[in-house]
Formats: sequence, C-alpha cells, structure tokens
Amino acid sequence: MNTSTIEHNATRHPVVAREQWLAERLALLAHEKELTRLHDQVARARRALPWVRVEKDYVFDTPQGPRGLADLFAGRRQLLVQHFMFAPGWEEGCKSCSYMADHHDGANLHLAQRDITLIAVSRAPLAELERFRRRMGWRFPWVSSNGTSFNRDFGVTFSAEEVAVGKAPYNYTVQAFPHEEAPGISVFYRDDDGTVFHTYSRYGRGVEAMMGAYPLIDLTPLGRNEDDLSYPMEWVRHHDRYAPAPEAAACCAG
Repeated sequence: MNTSTIEHNATRHPVVAREQWLAERLALLAHEKELTRLHDQVARARRALPWVRVEKDYVFDTPQGPRGLADLFAGRRQLLVQHFMFAPGWEEGCKSCSYMADHHDGANLHLAQRDITLIAVSRAPLAELERFRRRMGWRFPWVSSNGTSFNRDFGVTFSAEEVAVGKAPYNYTVQAFPHEEAPGISVFYRDDDGTVFHTYSRYGRGVEAMMGAYPLIDLTPLGRNEDDLSYPMEWVRHHDRYAPAPEAAACCAG
C-alpha cells in the first residue's frame, strides 16, 4: 500500500477525548487478558501431548560433518527445528523463511538458558545453504537433510504429482499447495539415554511463532496492512533486498 493511501486512511480514524479512549482501552484489555489466559491454557495442553519415538536414523550434513538427529541438540534436551524452504538448485532460500530466520540469532542467546537449541533444516546441499548463510550474515546452526526423508516425514516436502493434483499432505490435512516445499516448525526431546522423541509440529500461520516482528507490527495503528496484497507476506524481502527506508529526522534538530 502506498504512503498516500496510508495517510488517507489515517485521517478517517476516530479521534475521541481521553476519557472515552480509556473506557474503550479497558474493554479491549479484558479481551487481551482473556486471550493471554487462553494462550496459557493451550500451551499447557501442548506440553501434555503424548510423544512419538523417532525410529529412523536420520543423518544430516553439517559444517562439522555428518551428524544424527540426536547430535543436533548440542548437548541440550530440547530441539526447535525451523523447516526452512530451500530445495536443491534454488538460487536463494524462501524470503518468508528468511524473515523467520532473521530472528534466530538473538533468540538463541536466551533459548540456550532454557535448555533449547534452535536450528534450521533444509533439503538443499550444505554448500548452497552455507553460501546463502554468508550472504545473510546468520550464525545459527543450519543443516542439510539432502538425501534423507526427514522433510517428507515431517510434512514439509511434497511430490510434484501431489502439488499438480492439489493433494499435498500439509498441516494435518490434504490440500492444494503451490510448492513442493512448505514452511513448518518441529520440536524434539532427547532423554538421558539419547533417545529422541517428536513432541510437536506446526505449519501454515502457526510458523508466525518464529516471526517476532509480527507481534510488534500488530501493536501499531496500521498493523500488518496486508489486506490489499496478493498474498499476506508479499511485502517481505530478503533483508539485503529492501529499498532503503527514509532516514529518520533528528529529534532535536533546530
């Protein structure tokens, strides 16, 4: 949406006295607290889900050499995996997955304190991932599942035939999907014996959990401002491909 449209919409917004604003803000606060309590309730139900033992011996290509799934925990008990859309032969990774990944390095500093390792996994060969990682300046662990069924087994890679007939097994249903690669998040637990369990996966808009900028955008008056786009994340670019933003005016210029 261009700036003139944004400004035009802003001028139409209601403006009221502080007392009325406070009354409406308190009404909204009641809904926000309700949502927070529901979020906590769902989180408890998520933690109570049964687990599935991972029986396959997946071997990933990493900068340190071949590693099994249990090795990717880096000595911690919990593993968060971003299923990053990057197929063999692609020139660059998915821009929306890159938007997600831009948040990882800061988060990893804190996740490690809660016994969590966060990594990305893609089907592209490691050399292609490393080339793109250097371009993006990322430091988080990123490994290749090339040659394994890992992406397929965890619901983020489909056959060309499934895509062609609109029957991709994605997000716990069979649906039309435009690509053979899809985004997702999977969570694993490793016990003291080294046994790995799959505890949770989410897809679709559920991956917004890794997009920390979105909750901040949602707090602003214009919000995501995506309604007029051909698809919600059309505005996103690889962070080195954004047009320069207008420089902020000095706050004390004079």
